[in-house]
Amino acid sequence: MTPENLPFPPMEAQLVEELPQTGDWQYEPKWDGFRGVLENLDGELALWSRNGRPLLRYFPELRRLGEVLPAHSALDGEVVISREGRLDFDSMQLRLHPAESRIRRLSAELPAEFVAFDVLLWRGEPVHLRALEERRTALERLPGGFRVSPATRDPDAAQEWLGRLEAAGLDGVVCKRLGLPYLPGSRDGVLKVKKHKTADCVIVGFRWSDKVQGQISTLLLGVFDETGELDFVGHASGFPAPVRRQLHELLPPLQGGGHLSDRRVPGGQSRWSQGKELEWNPVRPELVCEVRYDKLEGDRFRHGTRFLRFRPDKDPKQCTWGQLRPPRRADDPTFESLLA
Repeated sequence: MTPENLPFPPMEAQLVEELPQTGDWQYEPKWDGFRGVLENLDGELALWSRNGRPLLRYFPELRRLGEVLPAHSALDGEVVISREGRLDFDSMQLRLHPAESRIRRLSAELPAEFVAFDVLLWRGEPVHLRALEERRTALERLPGGFRVSPATRDPDAAQEWLGRLEAAGLDGVVCKRLGLPYLPGSRDGVLKVKKHKTADCVIVGFRWSDKVQGQISTLLLGVFDETGELDFVGHASGFPAPVRRQLHELLPPLQGGGHLSDRRVPGGQSRWSQGKELEWNPVRPELVCEVRYDKLEGDRFRHGTRFLRFRPDKDPKQCTWGQLRPPRRADDPTFESLLA
């Protein structure tokens, strides 16, 4: 796929709960897109995913970067799409489509950007062997035409990013230890911190376990839209024994009621159902629970949520999209302001 002098696969990051407070670190936004290594090793531009798959076919608008990336050079970065100042991961997913005509149309309507955050090779020089701070200097000297990720060594600034970058659709903060060379495929010296949020959701159904007979394995969660319709928004699973006993007492008597809008009704074919129909048992929307989640993708939680507690003090009608999509503030960061 690529010559031996190109470090591959890309460096990875270990997920931690908090920003490191000791040691020498560089902090960067965690971009929410597709990781990509952009290289021009033999006079032809290529873009590789973290698992070595070619991506340029899906993002033909990035071929223009071949005009500014010298031969025998390579960058590590992220392919992202921005809409109205906010990263749009759903639009990224639409690109993974076999029809070339559709890809061309989408690339014209919502063009992707490549945000560089590391230099691997430059005009044949193995920059990846240098310490992070030296690679950062090389990154900041890239010629015009490249988008360069911001970075800071101030933990207070990184903490502020962690609290506010969600407004721009970013995914958290990446922490890179200074003094280290680029370590392909390794998680040593790189941490990622995601801001977990909580939401109150209505329990709209449940699934029985296919491994333990008579045991509830999953809760189905919903929130109300502005018209009063109830939308499916995700799942919760992994309950401690006392909670599981409560679920068995509370949910079966509520079966048979409830109604979800036609949007995102669970059980159908989707990339989350893993190719199979999953039976679920709808219940009347009377119980509220608080869950922890990390990010929305479209109209649902991207990953499974963590059940925190029941909320008997909450009326189900108070569980709305407003808590998941608060209005943007005037001083919130945008994709463009971060890269200015």
